[in-house]
This record gives sequence, structure tokens and C-alpha cells, in this order.
Amino acid sequence: MELNLTRKMENTPSKPARSHTYWWVMPLASLLALLAWDLFTRYGDLPAFILPSPRLVFERFLRALSDGSLARHSAATLLEVVLGLLSGTTLAVAFGYLIAKSRLFERILSPFLVASQAVPIVAIAPLLVIWFGSGIFSKVLICALIVFFPVLVNTIVGIRAVPRALNELMRSLHASRWQMLKMLEIPAALPVFLGGLRIGATLSVIGAVVGEFVGADRGLGFLINVGRGQYDTALVFVAIFTLVTLALSLYGIVLLLERRLLSWQDAHQ
Repeated sequence: MELNLTRKMENTPSKPARSHTYWWVMPLASLLALLAWDLFTRYGDLPAFILPSPRLVFERFLRALSDGSLARHSAATLLEVVLGLLSGTTLAVAFGYLIAKSRLFERILSPFLVASQAVPIVAIAPLLVIWFGSGIFSKVLICALIVFFPVLVNTIVGIRAVPRALNELMRSLHASRWQMLKMLEIPAALPVFLGGLRIGATLSVIGAVVGEFVGADRGLGFLINVGRGQYDTALVFVAIFTLVTLALSLYGIVLLLERRLLSWQDAHQ
């Protein structure tokens, strides 16, 4: 009976796992939100400078796209975001590894790092613009500062999450420091680190906009200031939607990177 039961279980096709998500949920939700927005502006009796309709926003988007202003300001913000994300992530990984490996280094730097997070970036952004000017460097610095802490914390947690047994095994095999970093610590820390990078990718967009609000002559934050000053609310919406698209694109790139770098996890499950 046990033999027949085993054969029956082997011959029974297993149910395929759901590898896909409900891709249609997000487009449907966006469409319903757009419809509700249109109905509210149509029957809410609100002037266009308070809440423009989706049609007015789309027409303003086409105008900004045709005259090149949207592409120019989007490129400026994208450059600040990418440079700030790269520099902030690089510094966070370096300091995070040192803190994770050295208790003395952690005791020295932790009070300063925690105290730096008690001050909102909006409060110190004007100082950075005054000290470093209204050029691209101050915007990149603001982006790097806002990205630094979440990536730093996730790097520390990821490095310290390496099982002690695996560390002892690598030492028993006389692995060098580089071999332990490459073959053990980096693969073990990658899932947590990439989670922090996802947060940092979206926060970097906020950092660029904060810097552009304080002082800039280009960028999507500058475009929002222009639209606000001219009561061109449709232009403000265009800039905001462009920022959302930029943040979602960066988040998606990190997700693709995560799937590529962590494909070995699916192979072992």
C-alpha cells in the first residue's frame, strides 16, 4: 500500500506556483483615480488654478514637452539624483562595513550619525546652498545625505546577519579576507542591502527637489516653484507626475538589479 501511495504521489502533477501577480490592478486603480479626478473637477465647481482637470494637465504636459522645458529640467534633476544616489550609497557601504566590523568605530560614529538624523534635511538644505552655492554640487550633497542613513543601516544589518558558523567555516578553510568578503559577506548582505537601496532610490528624488526648492535655476523643483508663482497649477502637476515617474523608474531599476543579483536564491528554493 505504501508503494502504491508513493507512486500515486509521484504521478500526480503538482499545482504550478503563482509566478505572476495581478498586473491589471495598478492600471485599473490608476484609471479609476483619473476618472474620479475628472468628475471632481467637472462637477466640483473649482477654478483651474486650484485644481486643474486631467485634460488641462495633459495639454500643459504637451506644451512643456514641445518647448523642451520639461526635458531640460527633468535631465537636470535626474543628473542630481543619480550622482547623489551613487555617492551616498558608496559612502554608506564603506562606513557601514567599517561599523559592522569594528565596535570601536561604531561607538565613535554612532552618536554623530544618529544626531544627524534628528535634524530634517529641509532645515540644513539652506545652509548647504549658502556654503556650496546654488550649483549642482549642493543638490548632489543633499541627495547623498538623505540616501546615506538608510543604506548605511541596511549595510550594517546585512553584514552582521552573516551566520557565525559560516564565518568559522571560512576561517577553518583558511580563507583570506577578500575571499570571505566576496564569497560570504557580500552574498549574505545583498538582500538587506538592496532593500535599503530601494528606499534610498526614492529618497534621492526628494533630496534633489528639496535642494531645488531652496535655490536653483533648473530642475523639476525649480519648475514647481515657477508654476506656483505664476498660479500655473497644471505645470505643478506636470512636474509632480514627472517626479513620481522618475522615482518609480529608479525603484524599478533596483528591483531588476535585485532579481538579477539574487537569482541564486530562487534556484535553491
